[in-house]
Amino acid sequence: MLSLPITTTTRMRLTSLHEALTKRRKHGQKSLAVLLDPDQLDEASCQHLLELCESYPVDYFFMGGSLVMNSRQAALIRFIKSRSAVPVLLFPSHSLHLDDQADGILLLSLISGRNPDFLIGQHVLAAPLLRQSNLQILPTGYMLVDTGRQTTASYMSGTTPLPHDKPAIAACTAMAGEQLGLRLMYLDGGSGAMYPVSPAMIRAVRQVVEVPLIVGGGINTVEKAQATLAAGADVIVIGNQIEKTPEFLGEMSKVVQSFNTVLNVNQ
Repeated sequence: MLSLPITTTTRMRLTSLHEALTKRRKHGQKSLAVLLDPDQLDEASCQHLLELCESYPVDYFFMGGSLVMNSRQAALIRFIKSRSAVPVLLFPSHSLHLDDQADGILLLSLISGRNPDFLIGQHVLAAPLLRQSNLQILPTGYMLVDTGRQTTASYMSGTTPLPHDKPAIAACTAMAGEQLGLRLMYLDGGSGAMYPVSPAMIRAVRQVVEVPLIVGGGINTVEKAQATLAAGADVIVIGNQIEKTPEFLGEMSKVVQSFNTVLNVNQ
């Protein structure tokens, strides 16, 4: 019989990242996350990104992708951890993508779909490994949203994204996830989205759940980032645009800092 007890120290470790996110949410503070795809990143581009982060603050690195085709993830995490204090959170699509070098894991349950493998199946396979790891676990309700084209995430998961113009469906899905005990909600248009998750959908979800809300996909301009944050996102995620234009990171960092500066002045 498998017996892997959780100690008091482990319980504290499992909640610290979540507590930090929740505290920022309660104070209205916004955060910026950069999604790093191991298939699209090498050490040189990673070094450039880290140099940019010295001038333009980033709150989180999300590491992962829907289809990881090489073995660079472990080396990239090790490279980042040796040069940056920014937390690295795994953004896995499969139980094979676990890595104990990261700080934590967004334990994604694909609640927008009906594929049992991504609702609970992969989690069962990962559970004993996660129990023994040093990863901080962040149970996350993951909702794919239709943003104009089929994405790798929707194809690989075999699920239909939430309709772009049906915010009520997203709101009810998020409510159900929160009632099931999920600690974060993640609205994602997916890699290569033609347009971002709509402000109407973000507002609808924000109004019905208390947990921190992450939004990503299609955020490739300052205006879209501002609209996403104003609608109620606590964390915005950028990825593809930085791969094309690394300097875009500076623009996004300034947008988040601007929201937080205004908040501090008003308080």
